[in-house]
Amino acid sequence: MAEPASNTGNREIYLDLHMLLHDLVTDQRLSSADADRLRSSARSSKDAAKHLLNYLADQRLDDQSSPGTTLTIESLLEWVGRKAGQEVVHIDPLKIDATAVTGVMSFAFAQRHKILALRVAQDEVVIASTEPFVSDWEADLQHVLRKHITRVIANPADIQRYQVEFYTLARSVSSYTSEGHKAGAGLANLEQMLELGQLKDPDANDQHIVNIVDWLFQYAFEQRASDIHIEPRREQGNVRFRIDGVLCPVYELPMQVVTAVTSRIKILGRMDVAEKRRPQDGRLKTVSPEGVEVELRLSTLPTAFGEKLVMRIFDPDVLLKSFAELGLANEDYRRWNAMTAKPHGIVLVTGPTGSGKTTTLYSTLKQLATPDVNLCTIEDPIEMVEPAFNQMQVQQNINLDFASGVKALLRQDPDIIMIGEIRDLETAEMAIQASLTGHLVLSTLHTNDAPSAVTRLLELGVPAYLIKATLLGVMAQRLVRTLCPHCKQSSELDEQAWQQLTHPWKVNAPNTMYSASGCLECRNTGYLGRQGIYEVMPLNENMHKHINSDCDVALLRTSAMREGMRTLRLSGAQKVGVGDTTISEVMRVAPAPDNGE
Repeated sequence: MAEPASNTGNREIYLDLHMLLHDLVTDQRLSSADADRLRSSARSSKDAAKHLLNYLADQRLDDQSSPGTTLTIESLLEWVGRKAGQEVVHIDPLKIDATAVTGVMSFAFAQRHKILALRVAQDEVVIASTEPFVSDWEADLQHVLRKHITRVIANPADIQRYQVEFYTLARSVSSYTSEGHKAGAGLANLEQMLELGQLKDPDANDQHIVNIVDWLFQYAFEQRASDIHIEPRREQGNVRFRIDGVLCPVYELPMQVVTAVTSRIKILGRMDVAEKRRPQDGRLKTVSPEGVEVELRLSTLPTAFGEKLVMRIFDPDVLLKSFAELGLANEDYRRWNAMTAKPHGIVLVTGPTGSGKTTTLYSTLKQLATPDVNLCTIEDPIEMVEPAFNQMQVQQNINLDFASGVKALLRQDPDIIMIGEIRDLETAEMAIQASLTGHLVLSTLHTNDAPSAVTRLLELGVPAYLIKATLLGVMAQRLVRTLCPHCKQSSELDEQAWQQLTHPWKVNAPNTMYSASGCLECRNTGYLGRQGIYEVMPLNENMHKHINSDCDVALLRTSAMREGMRTLRLSGAQKVGVGDTTISEVMRVAPAPDNGE
């Protein structure tokens, strides 16, 4: 390995521990003492199965070229890559077309030579290997493919893992397709052709389909997905994950596989497999690779090309998160606590779908659900099952809606009631009646900001005097992606963007700004995880003056700000100031202030 690959002629040089240690010492990356210790120590059977580079990285050896750091797998790959004259890449499975790369070579060939195709272009194939100085397989493969081969280096552990995952998935898809399963069987497809003798449901319990569904769940958990979308199309079906609020394409499946996968998941969720003409809801529990129970909420929708399936993944630790972890802190947190500590009245959380309302409510309810309190909820559907609550689900088929559900709950001697959503006047009237009879009611509304919740109630038909008598306060919220702590970089302040974010209020700009960079930890997006930004509006006597039948929301907002309310954009500006997120991210999710402010 001491010679660059270009000078080795026809000799095949396999990585060897003694050679690696010798070259690391020669290049002043490793001390002679550490090298001697590794030469003399015997590797365990577990370590013997690892690639040499992974084994060395696991030893956490001091990097002599950079005091205070250790030789990581990334630094070792960069070192070998320079010697081999090959680029080092990180395998991001979300950016790889598994169908295309597994068609380049057989699984046996990939395993034998410890290689994996990563990208297939019209005239080029990019292949990662664990032995950068071995090339005896290149000529044969290039002759078969008739394409140029570009060699890269990747983490050997990743190559070994994705070899198995990609080829197992591809084999399951192709095997199921080749076994005579017809696309469109049993589908309510607007373009479906009648095939006599073929009208039978796909076998959702086929082992190939079981493998694909298991892979799909495991993959989603590993990628921190919050939702899985399976979308039928004319020729192929799409699988997409929502990660940190953004949808990412994952895989394309033949339509007959999409149909079978959807049927398999409907069976697991105890849904009606035969019914494909109407939307259905279901839920299932599974176990993550770490052994943690994860709950998924299922929803199907009939579309032009078949049933679209969306699975919402619920984090089992969501109820254990503190408000600081959710992003609710300081004065906003004190205001929210004061509102929810009242013995009776209505507290509302507003925001669009996916803005974190459910998480906020569950975290609050978990805090309020002490042994001396009877806490009841009515939800559509029950998002997460929590033993500390008494939870009831809306069932429209037996006329159990939110309004009738609240009426039933009032006879259950409750202290606190959570209503999943106030959608109509009847539900709003029941919430008001519950609060007037001495109960604390928490619920959600779909409005853009906190002051708009008042006008929304007025639009539903709730009299202004009842809003004044019962509404304790409103909190609007959004979720912003947080900067990856591993790669965020300080940057110069964009004065114009800062003024646009904080307009029309004069807010001092922070001394240091941070921007998204991108690294392996965040999959080169620059963001890792999400936090909430909040607009907390408690109602008091001064604000009651502005609540009337022709309420001016701009005037109400101005009054709320005089009482100390910070708008969503100001809340986001604070997170920008402490380096949690960026101006562009806050402006992407937070509504612009009205001109009337």
